[in-house]
Amino acid sequence: MRFVIGFLWGSLWLVACGEKKPPPNDTAPTNVTLTAQVSSDNSGIVAFTATATNAVSYDFDFGNGIFATSISGSTTYRYPASGIYQVNVIAKSAGGLTASKSTTITVTVAQSLIWSDEFNTPGAPDPSKWGYDLGAGGWGNNELQFYTNRLDNAVVSAGTLKIIAKRENFSGSAFTSARLLSRSKFSFKYGKVEISAKLPAGAGTWPATWMLGDNFLTAGWPACGEIDIMEHRGNDPNRIHGTIHYTGNSGGNGIGATTLIQNATTEFHKYTCEWTAQFIRMSVDDRTYFTVANSANLPFNQPFFLLLNVAMGGNFGGSVDPAFSSGTMEIDYVRVYQ
Repeated sequence: MRFVIGFLWGSLWLVACGEKKPPPNDTAPTNVTLTAQVSSDNSGIVAFTATATNAVSYDFDFGNGIFATSISGSTTYRYPASGIYQVNVIAKSAGGLTASKSTTITVTVAQSLIWSDEFNTPGAPDPSKWGYDLGAGGWGNNELQFYTNRLDNAVVSAGTLKIIAKRENFSGSAFTSARLLSRSKFSFKYGKVEISAKLPAGAGTWPATWMLGDNFLTAGWPACGEIDIMEHRGNDPNRIHGTIHYTGNSGGNGIGATTLIQNATTEFHKYTCEWTAQFIRMSVDDRTYFTVANSANLPFNQPFFLLLNVAMGGNFGGSVDPAFSSGTMEIDYVRVYQ
């Protein structure tokens, strides 16, 4: 009886499931080719075509963390940022065997102005674009100034913004200055920032143009991430610092580089930060001096807001010249492109 039941069950299983077929003979793809046609209109659009013998599908890696699969071997992708990209395609056979091919492309993407301040309206900085950090307390760096929102310390005139640091007794501090920020008014994720500025002279001055992550109030610093587009020490004239900070690489352990320029305090120079999902790049007058890789595990993949300030002394600014009376960072414009 046990044999009969077992036989019947086996028969039913064969009827229900069918006989298992042996795997087909499979051949790996050969003669893989990959071509790329980069659009000439600076739109970032690239048309890819892959071919191979014995291939039934193609997996594309566009070189920036984005992937796509094509049955035909043809696909089109719009790159969001200019750059040099290593593109790879994997040709797959019906049984899953693979062969690959790579190529390098250069993509130029034209960017549009999405936000700016040209500082053409005299008086206080535009309140629809800028707020203020106020007070003293060292700001985490043993700085000496008291930040105010007075016209004495931040004023637009003759087509430029002046942020003025002064030696004066004010609410227990020996200096006053201003720190403007676009938090809650404007922030952005990825793009290019250009700031034309003439920097203050005098030992102890510490001007900065920089950015912080929008989650600053909840995540805190340095977890929110910080991108310093330009910092300058009056104690080390003409040396421009570009730096990023995040958890494990903050304060004096920030990742950055410097470049020497001429006439930082007497002429306007263009300070630029290009920021993508792949990299953060710093330039002065269109000359790149620092590039660092970005990645998904860093805090530089969220909206950031802008800050402009002149600090006095502190851990970075150093000793203040006893003869210092005032110093001005003059900004012609701030422009953000995407």
